[in-house]
Amino acid sequence: MNSFSDSRLKFTMTLSVVNTAILAFLVFVASALYASVGHAGASGDIAAMGLVGVPAASVKPIALILNLFVATIATHRFYRSGYFSWPLFWPFALTSIPAAFIGGRISLPSHIYQPVVGVVLLYAAYRLVRSSVGRGQEGTTKVPLYAGMLWGAGIGLLSGLTGVGGGIFLSPLLLLAGWAETRQSAGVSAAFILVNSVAGLAGNVSSIHQLPILVLWLIPAAMFGGFVGSYFGSQRFNPTTLRRLLAIALVVAAIKMISPI
Repeated sequence: MNSFSDSRLKFTMTLSVVNTAILAFLVFVASALYASVGHAGASGDIAAMGLVGVPAASVKPIALILNLFVATIATHRFYRSGYFSWPLFWPFALTSIPAAFIGGRISLPSHIYQPVVGVVLLYAAYRLVRSSVGRGQEGTTKVPLYAGMLWGAGIGLLSGLTGVGGGIFLSPLLLLAGWAETRQSAGVSAAFILVNSVAGLAGNVSSIHQLPILVLWLIPAAMFGGFVGSYFGSQRFNPTTLRRLLAIALVVAAIKMISPI
């Protein structure tokens, strides 16, 4: 393992060139798929890193850093297309940001919460597929302030603990509760992932004081995937297609949670 360090922050490099190239391709695929539904692909990135043997201590900071880039691209794209709602966004973000920071500082055993989260994601995927069958015009209701703040705190904490941005939990919640239309949920989720990833990364780095230099090779792949996926998600895919893509993303994330590689 090569390391580059100063008095506070260490940069570590852990993979061969071949494994780095394989991981970069997998990150591109995950970023493109997830960005099409307003996500940053952290759960897919985590699965890919497990596949090629990235050390566990490096997984969370890499996932959060890649989230920053992909979520920024997706947020910009969906915002430019008119699919971002500030009134819908801020109640969730207000409590999720401090919760994500706290979660980023905590390392917990995964054998309990990961299977539970995986089952929840599978159920959400099932509900999304069912709701997309024969679905007509989408309608929404206003999210109650207390509900948004409570859900935001819970999702923010979970996102900080796991290294995901939280959109994988927020999107199905918004859709199944009828608080957002499909593309609007993608735009709000992208911004939600962005702020949670900043907070989670800040908490993580303040705790472990190291960043993997491997991430520098993965950022271009993640950004390219983010551009491709967010373009098709905001401009080309219809709501039914987006719901089905989101269901696929949820299933991938659930498999990772239930059976970590």
